[in-house]
Amino acid sequence: MRSGNEHSIHSPFLFDLYTKVIKDKKENHPDYSALKLLRKELLASNEEIEILDLGAGSRINKSNLRKIKTIAKNAEKPEKFGKLFHRLIRHFQPESLLELGTSLGLTTLYMAKAKPDSQIISFEGCPETANVALRNFKKSGSKNIEIVLGNIDETLPEHLKKFTNGLDYAYFDANHRYEPTVRYFEDCLPYAKNDSIFIFDDIYWSEEMTQAWEYIKSHPQVTLTVDLFWIGLVFFRKEQVKEDFVLRF
Repeated sequence: MRSGNEHSIHSPFLFDLYTKVIKDKKENHPDYSALKLLRKELLASNEEIEILDLGAGSRINKSNLRKIKTIAKNAEKPEKFGKLFHRLIRHFQPESLLELGTSLGLTTLYMAKAKPDSQIISFEGCPETANVALRNFKKSGSKNIEIVLGNIDETLPEHLKKFTNGLDYAYFDANHRYEPTVRYFEDCLPYAKNDSIFIFDDIYWSEEMTQAWEYIKSHPQVTLTVDLFWIGLVFFRKEQVKEDFVLRF
């Protein structure tokens, strides 16, 4: 109810981004058909895997044994967000991408397909979920994704060192609690560049996530944030006046 539209935007950078990229939901890119078919296959799969959950856990299913179709329904981002990430990557053309929380790899594929010559490092804590994601990457023919398996608390700091030219794009969808979310953000901050974009998932998933989002918005290195309710976009543009926007998506 607090959200606005393009009429509330004074920044030329954000006006252009919102009207030409974020709101462009009718676009039909060739990649979307194949990814829609993969989503349909996952939603129909009765294959059961054992989940190792190192984060805040699921609100839907407390069992460690879960069917792939249940994970696809409850853990994967809806199609409109995959398309949004695809558009954002095509718009900004990032070379180095990071994803915290691979899950079944569907969202990862939207990012990988958007810029096949980029390098994506995706972090996942659950071995069986990572195996399913790797199958999906192979099936889709995407070769620009590296999965880092293990506890992100331990694997992230070391692998960030690979981003010697900085981090262009980062998607945070791992541990939905305050302390880990803020820590992952601060671990990635030294690698952020003027044109980097960080995306935080489920910013209103819990009180802790909302507190983390407020902390991130107020950070002195952050100049522009866009609250789309389900996700938050973070920019570091030094030429930008510090502003926070809540926009409809």
